[in-house]
Amino acid sequence: MALKFDENGLIPAIVQDYQTGQVLTLAYMNEESLAISLAEKRTCFWSRSRQQLWRKGEESGNVQHIVSITADCDEDALLVKVTKEGPACHTGRESCFHNPVYLDDAVQKFTNQFTYQGLYDLLLGRKNQPQEGSYTSYLFDKGLDKILKKVGEESTEVIIAAKAEDRAETVYEVADLCYHVLVLLVHAGIPLEEITAELSRRHIIDHKVKQEKMQ
Repeated sequence: MALKFDENGLIPAIVQDYQTGQVLTLAYMNEESLAISLAEKRTCFWSRSRQQLWRKGEESGNVQHIVSITADCDEDALLVKVTKEGPACHTGRESCFHNPVYLDDAVQKFTNQFTYQGLYDLLLGRKNQPQEGSYTSYLFDKGLDKILKKVGEESTEVIIAAKAEDRAETVYEVADLCYHVLVLLVHAGIPLEEITAELSRRHIIDHKVKQEKMQ
């Protein structure tokens, strides 16, 4: 296959999360960075602004491990599927594509609905760009011990509410616990995809996965 590089010797590379299908970023490769990517099995690009090679994650640690590289029908663009360690965007978001330009009304309505990923992204934003008066930013500023203390406290509150068979209070306290657990995940740099993948591997509904460890 003879890939078609442009007049600057570059070819666009669309990077996609192999597990979720989420489009992560659009970057550019030249022949050298493509060769490095193939040899090291991790993404390496050509920075047009700095005019130099850059391996994704060389400074941030957010490495992208290559699963496959596919050229389009014209052989002038690449689709790079990866498994990633950490966010793809320099802002700390999972994907570089997070600025809406247009949304159909039906999509807008759906987008406005709550999702755990949406909350996770919001928490990540508070961590990377702290806001004065934000409780979430306060937790990240205080660090792991404070976050763990809150997870413990909220777990206890869930137990108390459930034991009292207070439905409304149980819902309220579980929501609090979910929030603080997500704060912990963001602090630890653990994306939601890792939790989903772990649950998928366990088949948790049918197996007591911790039984041996508890004995």
